[in-house]
Amino acid sequence: MGNCLRRSEKLTAEIVPHEGSTLYPAVRLRGSPESILNAYVRLASVSTNSIPSDRRLTPPATTTSMAVRSRVPDRTDHEIPTTLQVRSEGVTGSRDALLRFIDSRFPGLSSAPLPPASAAPSMAAVVSKVEEETTSLMVRVTRMQHKSMTWHLERMVRWAEDLATRGGRKAVDPKVGSWKMEVSKFAKSYSQLLEVMMEHAQMEERVLFPIFDSADRGLSKHAKEEHARDLPIMNGIKEIIKSVEVLDSGSPNYQETLHTLSSRLRSLQGQCNQHFRGEDVELLPMMEAVELSDEQDKIALEQCFDAMQGTHRCLLKFFLEGLPPHDAMKYLDLISVCRDKEKMECMLQVILE
Repeated sequence: MGNCLRRSEKLTAEIVPHEGSTLYPAVRLRGSPESILNAYVRLASVSTNSIPSDRRLTPPATTTSMAVRSRVPDRTDHEIPTTLQVRSEGVTGSRDALLRFIDSRFPGLSSAPLPPASAAPSMAAVVSKVEEETTSLMVRVTRMQHKSMTWHLERMVRWAEDLATRGGRKAVDPKVGSWKMEVSKFAKSYSQLLEVMMEHAQMEERVLFPIFDSADRGLSKHAKEEHARDLPIMNGIKEIIKSVEVLDSGSPNYQETLHTLSSRLRSLQGQCNQHFRGEDVELLPMMEAVELSDEQDKIALEQCFDAMQGTHRCLLKFFLEGLPPHDAMKYLDLISVCRDKEKMECMLQVILE
């Protein structure tokens, strides 16, 4: 993995929820830069309760440096407790206590407010927790990756349809910039999504599918064929986007190219949704019958992260944008399973910086 993390004795950060410092005061976060708890709190502090089509996790504005430096090697996370402070009020404690503190100080920011500490869990919540705890780690990580990619694909499809409707006219939102600037942002977003999807497919073929094929050879054959089917479409869309970037918006072919882009993205979305549903409903439920041991399941999960290094490093924030805050925190739970702490810290650094 290499030395990807500059270590420090203490992390001190100020977080301003993305609505802006004019609406909300800064949240001061102190603790270990390698702590999974800090990543939870960071994630919760910049998440919003918006409709699914607008759900996003934007980088927070900061009023002090977020540099992560080297910490004393012998110190543990327990020696540097996570503390949150808003103005003169502060709290130190468990994850639930910290998240309740955020909910109470920033009402409406959390997508799923925590119940009171004294409230007994509902039967549905208990059943859901038991099912989650007994579900294979590989099944959980694969389904959440499907969910994120599905959201991002829907976002790209709507964006492409909007571009085609406007046909080269000025950008709607001044924050996006000029038309050329918006097209560049669109190209960047698709490139990021393409990398996540390519890494996910490679992960399935290197890690997930061999697990099923070891129990029943050919069990994943159909899923592999769908990967091969979708790859040319994904690369073709990238080439169309390049054409949109270089063509003059006033040229005769420009409008047609935008509509072709929109149509190809819609087609890719349909095929991917069908592929994800097929795996979620037909293939992944068979994992229980494979009877992986806990050790084998953890090894496979770590191999998943190894196969998707781009997604879990520089693209982790992008990936988490496609998940509701509650699921994003569950994904951090999966990352925390990594026994290679240096690898885990490299992934968490993206959240904390």
